[in-house]
Amino acid sequence: MARVRTLTGGAGLPVVYDGVGGSTFETSLSCLRRRGLCVSYGTAGGLIPHFDLFRLNRMGSLYVTSAGLTDYLHTRSEMLERAADLFSVLKSGAVRVSINQRYPLADAARAHRDLEARRTVGSSILEP
Repeated sequence: MARVRTLTGGAGLPVVYDGVGGSTFETSLSCLRRRGLCVSYGTAGGLIPHFDLFRLNRMGSLYVTSAGLTDYLHTRSEMLERAADLFSVLKSGAVRVSINQRYPLADAARAHRDLEARRTVGSSILEP
């Protein structure tokens, strides 16, 4: 949080995407600027604890939303549009995906165990 404030001249971030949930939610909120948006989309770190909604006012009139994938890919045309956007960004080089683990397809069960045990970082690939 202190690093975010330093990098933003004390202002904070306009948006935070929190895919972890419980264990990072408070930090995500603390990194936001006035009227910033926290998009919560995962609970790997546990459920978000109940909190006083009006605390968001005291923190700078923050916004919080929970994004469900099926609401953003509700129709086939939405899915194709989102996929085209994603692949365009990847092709441009603006976002890079780090592939840190490769498993033979025959070791899919081991790959799954490693993922569940949090022994992986970044993306994992199953290869034929």
